[in-house]
Amino acid sequence: MTKDTLLTGVERTFEDDEIIVSKTNEKGILTYTNKIFLDISGYKESEVIGKQHSIIRHPDMPRCIFKLLWDTLEAGEEIFAYVVNRTKCGDFYWVYAHVTPSRNLENQIIGFHSNRRTPDRRILEEHIKPLYDQLNAEEKSHTNRKDGMLAAGNVLKNMLAEKNVAYDEFIATVGQGKRRGYR
Repeated sequence: MTKDTLLTGVERTFEDDEIIVSKTNEKGILTYTNKIFLDISGYKESEVIGKQHSIIRHPDMPRCIFKLLWDTLEAGEEIFAYVVNRTKCGDFYWVYAHVTPSRNLENQIIGFHSNRRTPDRRILEEHIKPLYDQLNAEEKSHTNRKDGMLAAGNVLKNMLAEKNVAYDEFIATVGQGKRRGYR
């Protein structure tokens, strides 16, 4: 797949009891994918192993979320995030991802491990998609992609500050009602 692959607008889903698993090295190069990853993405193992994990990146995924993800992982911390991915044929699928650093015996980061589950559809529709639409609009309002990503990151930081939560707390508690200030 290339960046020129047309988007179909067709959503793929997977079962609640299925877990998409992938592993990468420290540079984001895929070293392992499970069958569910391959089935939903439409790729063969030989097409993804040794390639950047971004092979499944959907253009509607805010770049500032990926920056936050990589900054968090490189700091040695785990992260949870809602992510929209693109399949080989241009379809899309949403996941609730848990990504963690993998370490060697000397505690050095040698790669990353990601488990993805089906997302909560209500949270996705009511909270995540509107937020991502706002972040994407901010990113696209800048002619320089890096400036757009940084500006959208500031929108996210300001939203979190307004709610008085860190990103991980926001993701863990989004959709829990007015008591948390998310409605």
